[in-house]
Amino acid sequence: MQPSVLHKLESLSERFQEVSALLSDPEVIGNQGRFRSLSMEYAQLEPVMGCFRDWREACAARDSARELLADPELRELAAEELRAAADRAEALELELRRLLLPRDPHDSSNIFLEIRAGTGGDEAALFAGDLLRMYSRYAEIRGWDVEVLSESEGEHGGYKEVIARVVGQGAYSRLKFESGAHRVQRVPETESQGRIHTSACTVAVLPEVDEVEASPINPADLRIDTYRASGAGGQHVNKTDSAIRITHLPTGMVVECQDERSQHKNRARAMSLLASRLLEAERERQRSEQQATRKSLVGSGDRSERIRTYNFPQGRLTDHRINLTLYKLEEIMAGALDPVIDPLISEYQADQLAALAGEA
Repeated sequence: MQPSVLHKLESLSERFQEVSALLSDPEVIGNQGRFRSLSMEYAQLEPVMGCFRDWREACAARDSARELLADPELRELAAEELRAAADRAEALELELRRLLLPRDPHDSSNIFLEIRAGTGGDEAALFAGDLLRMYSRYAEIRGWDVEVLSESEGEHGGYKEVIARVVGQGAYSRLKFESGAHRVQRVPETESQGRIHTSACTVAVLPEVDEVEASPINPADLRIDTYRASGAGGQHVNKTDSAIRITHLPTGMVVECQDERSQHKNRARAMSLLASRLLEAERERQRSEQQATRKSLVGSGDRSERIRTYNFPQGRLTDHRINLTLYKLEEIMAGALDPVIDPLISEYQADQLAALAGEA
């Protein structure tokens, strides 16, 4: 292991012992805020320290087996133990490097999921509805909640645009690589001659911004309009002007929310979405100014980038960023997204590890 990595692990080990002691301190226990903060830090350090302990034990076993090689009677047994210990030490070192990778501060955040129909007319709108169902079922599998904040329905079903809030631990960490253009190839229901059409939708995944993180928004920069929510009828249609449309005047950015019956709740949701969009726009501006030359193996997340193709006649899904092809499209559309998401995360981590090794 490189000295710089070992030094960092030793420092973390000292901090882990310090945090363990503090959590037993009656004064800390009586301070709920500090106790909660230290408990979170302990939970983050514990898997790293467990892996570090196992790595040390594997290294000690490897060194002991190497010493036994000098004994002719034990050489064969020692060689076998040496191989096993060396393999375990190598695997644990790789795991330690993964655990030490910089964490995205938004990985545990809720998200705003935005799906918009692109080229393809009615078929693109129908596919947008299919994508929303796919993500909603995936959220259900993982125990997350999905709230539709705003929707513009297609003339023959689906959505021209739909924005949802996904609430759940780790939602952003699992879905952040979904941003981009999703292409579908299939025979539309309205196609009488059985020809395959190609349509597309764009997906954007934005982390929900905490109030303490979001830059203050000047009320003078906002125009807030209220209107009566539209919907399928019945109990879903408000009889008061509870829907909210907020326009950010300096940028022209517009957000709407009509999901809640309460105007105050709709306004709060719309303000949160606006803050997330403004933050994402600022991040994009900074990325452009910095002109970063290194590109992640999983793509840049640019919405215009074609990231995935859903081929229904062949039952095939292809993720073009990592050349992943799966012939289980029906299962994936039913919410079984992990076989797609896990390889994307692995490729991203491999890219980070390569960069870390190059910097060390």
